[in-house]
Amino acid sequence: MSGSADGPPTPDGPPTSRGHAASGTGLLAAVRDRRLVGPPTRAQRVAYGASAFPANLLLQTFSAFVVYFYVDHLGVPPGWVAGAMVAHGVLNALLNPLVGAASDRRRTRWGRRVPWIGLGVVPLVVAFALVWMPPPFGPAGLVAWFLVVVAVYDVAYVVVVLNVSALFPELFRTTAERARGNVPRQVFGLVGMILGTAGAPLLYGTLGWTWMAVALAVVSLAFFVWSFAGMVERPVDEAVVREREAGVGLRDQLRYTFANRAFVTYVLGSLLLQSTTAIVLAAVPFYVRYVLGGAEADATLLLAPIFVAAIPSILGWSWVVRRVGPRTAMLWVVAVYGLATTLYLVPTTVVGAAVAGLAVGVGVAGLMQVLEVALAQVIDDDERRTGLRREGMYFGANGFVVRGSVIVQAVLVAAVLGASGYVEGAATQAPEVATGVRLLLGAVPVALAALAFACFWLYPLRGRGDGDGEVPVAEAVADAAASPTASDPLPR
Repeated sequence: MSGSADGPPTPDGPPTSRGHAASGTGLLAAVRDRRLVGPPTRAQRVAYGASAFPANLLLQTFSAFVVYFYVDHLGVPPGWVAGAMVAHGVLNALLNPLVGAASDRRRTRWGRRVPWIGLGVVPLVVAFALVWMPPPFGPAGLVAWFLVVVAVYDVAYVVVVLNVSALFPELFRTTAERARGNVPRQVFGLVGMILGTAGAPLLYGTLGWTWMAVALAVVSLAFFVWSFAGMVERPVDEAVVREREAGVGLRDQLRYTFANRAFVTYVLGSLLLQSTTAIVLAAVPFYVRYVLGGAEADATLLLAPIFVAAIPSILGWSWVVRRVGPRTAMLWVVAVYGLATTLYLVPTTVVGAAVAGLAVGVGVAGLMQVLEVALAQVIDDDERRTGLRREGMYFGANGFVVRGSVIVQAVLVAAVLGASGYVEGAATQAPEVATGVRLLLGAVPVALAALAFACFWLYPLRGRGDGDGEVPVAEAVADAAASPTASDPLPR
């Protein structure tokens, strides 16, 4: 059942409102007692979406420049930094399902997700700043500092970002709501990616690394604080949910999640598409130098059109998702993205490649818009069969799997470069290298996209997902037979 805005308590849980407190006194009580009934307001959609800006700003800055900072600026041996980055990747991957499962099952008066986010934001921005502010140690001490501080950063980042993501299917309950609600989030995320890539060098070039870190940390904290206005959870029957959760341990949750055909087909397709994007980004510098004969700085001219085209295209893909549903939209996105990457087989100039990047940007926008809407549909279907909302586990398991895109990228890039005769550090390369790099950017991605298309073709949830996403407690398990994946094993 639901209650009217600022109305009396409902049988579903605590007093509810459209973002306002219904009980308690003082600011803390007002924040604690907020519960959402009905669709989010426009202000809540925008505030929630603002969280993607600091998440991507921090991630992109760290990913793009931390190796350069420790190797070139601080003089740490590259092999040591590579080992530390491997440890960072393994820890990040393992944390995702563990934090997701813990978030699903830990309920407080403040809700499930908001307490994790609130507790993790300050450690996240502080740890990020400390990464760029090491003491005057030698190489071994700097690696130790990196491992410790980045471990804190990893834990805090997963805690915050996974729980923000887990709120998405709860805040937005239908495909139409999710397609619209995802627009500001992805636009903020793209801006964060752009500034993390292009803005960070301007800051450390003028202010130095320390003040760059401080500036980005302060801006990120401010955006996270704003985003709390849009992070409002929905009321639930706590007693019934706790009873169901008590019968499903972590092992059963993991087993069931990876036995869910809808999730498996989704996450394999997502892994392939994430790998495609990683390969494109990694191959661009080689493409500029060895295929187009341009300067290293020209790589920016190839990457910028992708982001420029992606921002307005998000609106178009939002309309497509609402019109045809997640599965069909995923198939369209994969086709557009895969075919767009083949355009890199043609250009011989930087300008021509930049034009190809505009088409690729349309596909990238589709990935950003559609994938999380489809994952929310998987979560809705899971609730119909189990009576539990397990957003944390599904987003965590997804995060664990798609981390493999780094491995896929590294293996394929190394294999293609090696097969073409590329020699690291050589002043000139064999003519076959240009052919290999062109294929790496224009043929390998479309092959991966074709495999992703097959995965999404097998995705079993064929509907548009226009239900309200809220399954009545008394009917949750009874609805299992209506699911296209009802034959999947249920947890015992």
